[in-house]
Amino acid sequence: MPSIFTYAFFQNALLGAVLTSILCGLVGTYVVTRRLVIAGGGMAHASLGGVGIGAFFGFSPLLGATLFALGSGLGIDWLSRRRTVREDSAVAMIWTLGMSIGILFAYLAPGFMTDLPAYLFGDILSIAHADLVGMGILTLTTLLFFLLLERSIVAVAYDRDFAFTQGLPVRTLERLLTALTALTIVGCLRMVGIVMVISLLSIPQLTAALFVHTFRRTALLSMGIGLADCVGGLTLSYLLNVPSGAAIIVVSVMVYFAAGTIKRLVARYFR
Repeated sequence: MPSIFTYAFFQNALLGAVLTSILCGLVGTYVVTRRLVIAGGGMAHASLGGVGIGAFFGFSPLLGATLFALGSGLGIDWLSRRRTVREDSAVAMIWTLGMSIGILFAYLAPGFMTDLPAYLFGDILSIAHADLVGMGILTLTTLLFFLLLERSIVAVAYDRDFAFTQGLPVRTLERLLTALTALTIVGCLRMVGIVMVISLLSIPQLTAALFVHTFRRTALLSMGIGLADCVGGLTLSYLLNVPSGAAIIVVSVMVYFAAGTIKRLVARYFR
């Protein structure tokens, strides 16, 4: 029986996992540090509106998802800065509105969307060369952005008020990082889908935070953990013939609890 690593589709999936782990390692560390996980979830689910509209009007659903994710991120930010709307309420409003629009247009689309489950739950094994090129460009751009502006990003992530006092362009940085978060969410839809994409931006970081406590170390370690989660989930998906997105998330949660257990055991018996 040939090794699964010899198949072209699995090699594409592995390369996608590498790019995704780098991308989510960087952006996810900012999202977790800045406590934007719920807002990120709202952006991800709202992007379904763009998928449905794209299918209805005959243009790329991923383009529609990108526009909706960007718009929802800016919309959540705008609503939450109004005195009359709390951030969690703004997220709930945008989250449900985007999903409702997506479902309505998906049902109205000619012939219905037969590939809707792929957008909802992901299918990394179907990643094509064009997807890898786009993800590679986004990953390289994000990596350069974080390398050039690391100190400013860290300042905004940990204490935006302090960053203001240092004369940093906080609002501009926040908008750029919101845009990167939206693009990352859309770039990872092929991996785990709209429903679970926020997990890639949070669970590896939570696992890494069990062992390290600085922004850079958390980002680097979460890249490795995210890659291990993806490879483990891919292998499990292939062997059990189950959806790859769900398998990746299950593996990542298991890794988190295993890491926490190991840390407690080491602290108990080797202190």
